[in-house]
Amino acid sequence: MSIVPVSEAYVVANFKETQVERMLPGQKVRLHVDAYPDLKVEGTVDSISPATGGQFSLIPMDTATGNFTKIVQRVPVRIRIDAGPAARKVLAPGLSLEVEVDTRASKDEIDTIRDEQEQVAQERAGQ
Repeated sequence: MSIVPVSEAYVVANFKETQVERMLPGQKVRLHVDAYPDLKVEGTVDSISPATGGQFSLIPMDTATGNFTKIVQRVPVRIRIDAGPAARKVLAPGLSLEVEVDTRASKDEIDTIRDEQEQVAQERAGQ
């Protein structure tokens, strides 16, 4: 992850694809900065990348060797930092962070998506 010093500070966190199932834009985030263990920084999920990091690389990884090895991909998640100017002064690019996303509220939304998918599949099967 890196923090970019702009008027709107943000972090791009690379989560494993298995960790983003219940993540949605607007969810609250807690950031733990290794350099400042007592500093409490809050944020909000701004956006989730439409593709994994490997899809955007200059030289994409090619695993076409005849053997299939499943590799867990990383999904970039942009997190807007909700901090004042004083906190932004100490948050330098390259600092190590631990990120906790509160996904409790998204369970209902994910269940709705699953229900829609099942309904579409049933409609297709009935045609």
